[in-house]
Amino acid sequence: MTGIQFPTPDPTILARRETIIAGLAALLPPEALITTEDERRAFETDALTAYRRMPLAVVLPRSTEELASVMAYLHQEGVNVVARGAGTSLAGGAIPQEDAVVVGVAKMARILDIDYANRTIRVQAGVTNLSISNAVAAERFFYAPDPSSQLACTIAGNIGMNSGGAHCLKYGVTTNNVLGVKMVLADGTIVEIGGGYLDSPGLDLIGLVVGSEGQLGIVTEATLRILPMPEDARPVLFGFPTSEAAGGCVAAIIGAGIIPVAIEFMDKLAVEICEDFAHAGYPLDAGALLIIESEGSPAEIDAELAKIVAIAKEYGVSVVKESKSAMETAAIWKGRKSAFGATGRVADYICMDGTIPTGRLPQVLHRLNEIVAELGLRVANVFHAGDGNLHPLVLYNINDPAEQAKAEKAGEEILKLCVEVGGCLTGEHGVGIEKRDLMPFQFSPVDLAQQMRVRAAFDPAWRLNPAKVFPLEGRAAA
Repeated sequence: MTGIQFPTPDPTILARRETIIAGLAALLPPEALITTEDERRAFETDALTAYRRMPLAVVLPRSTEELASVMAYLHQEGVNVVARGAGTSLAGGAIPQEDAVVVGVAKMARILDIDYANRTIRVQAGVTNLSISNAVAAERFFYAPDPSSQLACTIAGNIGMNSGGAHCLKYGVTTNNVLGVKMVLADGTIVEIGGGYLDSPGLDLIGLVVGSEGQLGIVTEATLRILPMPEDARPVLFGFPTSEAAGGCVAAIIGAGIIPVAIEFMDKLAVEICEDFAHAGYPLDAGALLIIESEGSPAEIDAELAKIVAIAKEYGVSVVKESKSAMETAAIWKGRKSAFGATGRVADYICMDGTIPTGRLPQVLHRLNEIVAELGLRVANVFHAGDGNLHPLVLYNINDPAEQAKAEKAGEEILKLCVEVGGCLTGEHGVGIEKRDLMPFQFSPVDLAQQMRVRAAFDPAWRLNPAKVFPLEGRAAA
C-alpha cells in the first residue's frame, strides 16, 4: 500500500469514456488524440515514478484555440484535466487520474518572436528551457532559469512549478523572468496576463499564475525576459572536509553580501556518483564540494573569487581548483547537471526539495544525514546552496515496499525540518502529490482556506489538476 492517496475516480465519467473520446475526436485530428492503452501508458506517471495512474485519454493540441475548444468541451462534460509539459516533475505534478484527460503542450513548441531591443522573447509553452537560450545565443543573450532538466523540461512546466536552477541565485527563478502569459481557463476562456513590459498594470496575476501547478489554467504562450551574456564566467571547485564546513562557508559568503552567479553543493556520495559519470575532475577525497561561479570582467571575477577564497580558508577548504578552459567549465557543469540521472544509475531515489535560511545550512545538513541514517538508508545531497534550496536524494529500492515507506518517511521528516528552521516545503519542484499532505504543517487552516478560495475563483469545480497541492480533506471549505 503506497503512502500517497488519490481521489476515487468518478464512475460516471469512466462509464462515459467512449462518448467523451468521441467528442474529443470531433475537435482534434487523429495525431492529437491518444486513446489506446499502450500509448496512454507513456503518460501515466512523471519523474515521481513510484506512483502512476492511467489517464482517460491524452490530447496534444497544436494551438491556443484548439486547446480552448478542448477545455470548453471537457468543462461541459465535467471531466477533470491534468496539464503536462515534458513530465519531468519530481513531485508528481503531472501524474494523472483515471477519470482525467491529460492535456500536453508538446505540439506547441514554436518560438514566436524575439525582441532584442526590449530583451524579451515570446514562445509557445511546449518550448524546452534550453532551446530558448540556444535561440538567442548568436546575439549573446540567454534565458536565466536553468533547471537540471533544462534539456527536456518545457516552459509550461517551469511556469507551473516556478522552476529555478544553478544560476538563479543572481538572476532569480522563473517568476522573476516571466513578463506575460496567454492562458486557457477551465471553461475554455482565453486570457492574456501581463505582456512585453517590465511592470504590468493592475493586480500581479503573473505572480499568482507562476507556481500554480496547472490549477488556475493552462499556459499556452509566455513572454520571457532574456539577458545579455556576461563578459566572462569562471567556475571554481572548493573541497571541504565535511558537509557542515561547506555549509558554513556558504552561509558566510552570503552573509558577507557576496552574491556569485551560482553556489552549488555536493556531499561526498554525490561527488563520487557524478564524477564516475561525468569525469569532471571533482576532488574525490573531499567530504563535500562547492561549485562557485563568478562572472564579469576578468578583474571583477578575480576580485570576487579572492574574497570567497579568503572566507573558504576560514572553513578549512582543502581544494581550490579554478576552471582553465571552456572544456573544463563544460565538464564541471555537466557533472552537476547530470546529478539526478547519474544517481539513477546507482539506485532508485526520491529527490526532495525544500528551502531553508542559508544561515542554518550546517545544522540542517547534520540533522538531515542523521534522519536518513536512522532509517537505514543513504542520501546524496546535491543542491542550490546559495539560496538554501535543498535537494537530498534519498536512495532506496523501489521494488521493496518497506524501503519505499522508509524513504517517504525520511522525505517527510526532512521537509518538516526545513519548515521548523524557518524555511518552506518547496523551492522549485512544486507541491504536487508529494508534499500535498504536509501543507497543514506549513500553513494554518485559515491560510490554507484563503489559498483554496483563490484557486476556486479560477476553477470553482476543482477540475484542473484536482489531486494536487491541497490536502484532499477540507476542500469543501474553499
